[in-house]
Amino acid sequence: MDWISILITAFAVYLSVCLIFYLMQDFFFFRPEILPNSFQYKYPFPFEEMHFEMEDGGYINGLHFKVPNARGVVYYLKGNSKSVKGWGKFAKDFVSKGYDFFMADYRGMGKSSGKRTEVTLYNDAQHVYQWLEEKYGEENIIVYGRSLGSGVSARIASWNKPKMLILDSPYFSFLYQIRRYAFFLPLRWLLKYQIRTDYFLKKVSCPVFIIHGKKDRLIPFNQSELLQSINPDRIKIFPIEEGGHNNLPSFPEYHEWLYDVLNDEKLFAEWSRKLLAAA
Repeated sequence: MDWISILITAFAVYLSVCLIFYLMQDFFFFRPEILPNSFQYKYPFPFEEMHFEMEDGGYINGLHFKVPNARGVVYYLKGNSKSVKGWGKFAKDFVSKGYDFFMADYRGMGKSSGKRTEVTLYNDAQHVYQWLEEKYGEENIIVYGRSLGSGVSARIASWNKPKMLILDSPYFSFLYQIRRYAFFLPLRWLLKYQIRTDYFLKKVSCPVFIIHGKKDRLIPFNQSELLQSINPDRIKIFPIEEGGHNNLPSFPEYHEWLYDVLNDEKLFAEWSRKLLAAA
């Protein structure tokens, strides 16, 4: 085989890889658990299953956990795997601290359905936010974004004025994160999702807190440092020295810092004053 044939073959293979990536990226990025509509959620604390029909025909399913005399509500935007069936267990970390808790599945996950795009991710999340705002008032909403949900939560916080934004193991941007694994592909032209956490944070007016494990191999800690560098005085990081990507709630430090942010009003007021003064 001559060099021209080798180059043609290599180019054809490369184009095939690009095409496969483009067509299959939703499969790579989202690892859903599909649930039948008849599925019954079960948790040891009170909750209500919620249903939202979107104007474009999409359907969003979520869980609303409630406690007596709630201090507010935590709006939790989850990661990219499975469904709220398994993620619902994290409600205990917040209801135990006196907060109501809401979580919904993205389209194509759990019982949620409809065409999923970056725009629908944002619009669906905003629809739920507005529903929570009617019930609680913005000053009582805490937006919490975990992993994939960190970028979506930053977008929502940039559109609104919640009490605070908490990012759990966030990425700098979707392009920055995916480039770590597919650096050999022309991602700027292939990626259907941009999710610019870095850009959105520039427009967030509420206090921003980041929790990230320093031994996170999936989304390295340095991405949180890059996010903080956007405005070092306005974004506060809580590092967990031994934390990985999926085990932060197993560390006492996680709950200590979360308690300080959620329940110590004097400390929160001090942090907020410093962060907002620097904005």
